This record gives sequence, C-alpha cells and structure tokens, in this order.
Amino acid sequence: MRLAVIDCGTNTFNLLIIEVDPNLKYSKIYNDRISVKLGQGSINQGFIDREPYNRGIEALKKFKTDINKYEVTKVLGFATSAIRDAKNGVQFINQIKSETSIEITIIDGEREAELIYLGNKEAVQLTPNTSLIMDIGGGSNEFILANNNGLLWKQSFPIGAARMLEKFNPSDPITGAEISAINNYLAEELEPLIIAAKKYKPSELVGSSGAFDSVIEIICGSFNGEPVCESKTCYEINMDNYNNVSRLITNSSYNERKNIKGLVAMRIDMIVISFIMIDFILNSLNLSKLRVSSYSLKEGALIDYIKSSK
Repeated sequence: MRLAVIDCGTNTFNLLIIEVDPNLKYSKIYNDRISVKLGQGSINQGFIDREPYNRGIEALKKFKTDINKYEVTKVLGFATSAIRDAKNGVQFINQIKSETSIEITIIDGEREAELIYLGNKEAVQLTPNTSLIMDIGGGSNEFILANNNGLLWKQSFPIGAARMLEKFNPSDPITGAEISAINNYLAEELEPLIIAAKKYKPSELVGSSGAFDSVIEIICGSFNGEPVCESKTCYEINMDNYNNVSRLITNSSYNERKNIKGLVAMRIDMIVISFIMIDFILNSLNLSKLRVSSYSLKEGALIDYIKSSK
C-alpha cells in the first residue's frame, strides 16, 4: 500500500509518499516541497490573495501528477493556519477538490500540535525529562511539552513567521529596537507557554523540521558542521555553533543571506524572524540544549493513520 500526505502550510506545501508493508512498516518513496507563500500580503487580513491562491492550486496539480505517477492508494491532506483563518479558505480547498479530486481537511491548532507531537516522538528519543517541541510555521507556531511517558501540554499560537514579518515589517537588516519590540510581543503572546514551562520544567528544546532544518544546513554549509543525512531523524546541536548561526542571520541583510551557505532560497525572507523566536524561547526558558527533528506534521499524520489501521 502506498500512502501520501499533503501538508498545505502557510509558506510551503509538502508532499510525502511512503510504502507500507503488510506488517505496517513503512519506507519513504518520494517527497517534494513547493514554496507557495500562501499568506503573502494578506495573512493578517484573513484572506488568501489572488497570486498565492493561484500558486497553491498549481502546487496541488503538481502533487496530483506525482500521486498518480507513484500509484498512491490513499491520500491524506491537511490545511493549517493560513487556510483555516482565511475567509476564502473553504473556497480554496473546494477548488482543489474540483480540479484535482484531492480532499484537504482543515485542522485546528490543537490537532496540528497533536500531529506534530506524533511525528517528533517518532524521530526523537524522548527521555524522562520534559522536552519542549517547537514548530515554526508561517501562520502559527505550535508548542508541545512532552516526555517519554507522553504528551503533557500543547498549544498553537497565531504568531507564525509570515504573520510576524507582515506585522512588524522590520528594517533590512533588522535593528536592535525592532528585535526588542518582537521579543516584548512574544512575551505577551506566549504567556500560557511560560506558565506551562514553569510547571513542567523543560530541559531542552526540540525543533521540528522547517526553519530548524536551516540550523543544521547552515552549520554544515558555513561552519563545517555535521551534514544532513537522509536516514537520520534527530540532530543534537552544538550551542556555540547555534549561537554563531543566530548572530550571522540576525545581523544580515536580505542580499547577504542569499550568499549564506546552507540557507535555502525559500527561507531567506522569514529566517530572521524564525531565529528571533528560537532565541526568545531558549533565553526565556533558560534552555541550553537543542535538538532538531527532521519529522513534523506530515510524518505524524502518516503514523497516526497507520496506527489506526492496525
């Protein structure tokens, strides 16, 4: 049996196709990601603008071709923050179904956080100590507190990188005053997380794919760090290397970021905001350990489906 999962995120649309054997063991067949930037220009106004709307439709047509090519048995499709909050979000997924026959389910932030947890739990060996899992999206960020006994707390916050970039519209390069303003905003918005962290006392941050992939890739490309390995699902990050990358990113201009080895083009505009948010969490919660998981929502959705099929 071949399963496909489509994650229609705010910045990127992702496709993952796996083969599932009779014992319900799975292996990756194909994956693709397309930079759609669905929230571009309008995310904080609550609708999908014409150009990103059309980019999204074209991305799903491309995925449909891939799904047919690999003879997929079952497609699981999910839409998150930008689509669930958009006035024309339902229209968008209805048009996808009309033009591609792919059904996309709009999920709320709680379900999104749950699937992210399932993906990260598969990729990262959790311990008796509490870990804080962080997923940076374009529209929302999900935070999960968990250990090897299970999920302790979770919440989705509408402070994704695209929303923050549009809200603060920082200078190029960003100024210290703008970083302070963003940190003050995060302190207000993330108060429920701060309260939960005081209760559960996380000892590390686990970054869930996406922008955190850039941490590994830039350390490798610009600081001669560990290369990305297709079969590896968890990376422990040297904090000196992380701090070097954070300074490099937050002090850079847009044009300078184009030349940073390891930084993929689709993340150049939002990566500064992402690092400011990571820094805020590390500093606010006094965390000195960082691991990066290569799994996120799409892997969690597949794991959830496979387990429910047993």
